[in-house]
Amino acid sequence: MTRHSVFGSPLFLGFDHLEQMIDRVAKNSDGYPPYNIEEIPPNRLRITLAVAGFSMDELQITQEDNQLVIRGKQKEDPEERVFLHRGIASRQFQKAFVLAEGIEVEGAALDNGLLHIDLIRPQPEPKVRTIRITAKGMASRPVVEGKTEA
Repeated sequence: MTRHSVFGSPLFLGFDHLEQMIDRVAKNSDGYPPYNIEEIPPNRLRITLAVAGFSMDELQITQEDNQLVIRGKQKEDPEERVFLHRGIASRQFQKAFVLAEGIEVEGAALDNGLLHIDLIRPQPEPKVRTIRITAKGMASRPVVEGKTEA
């Protein structure tokens, strides 16, 4: 079965790398740990992960190109403990988020088992560029400082 993608449209040129990143992140998401993403006006985002049982030294946050990667690995419990019921997950995890261009990580804080990562999203400035239209036959001649070379 062929998978259709919005980036396969001829109107999206040069976005194939973005589609590859989305595929990579989609394969990485298993739902653990649970997380929220919220918008904090005017131009901030906050990712909150439920990381109960993890201490600060067992968590690592890195930015690899345009991916924000959060890893958690709990230290081995040296005591021999006998659990009658074990419902609290204590497994390692890796969660990755693709960041749009220009988004910056402002900081992170661990509070009551929740890891908050604050991001700044700058407001894009509209870019308008006028493309010069040349007469037929003149398109192959280079333009230097507004003049056509002979």
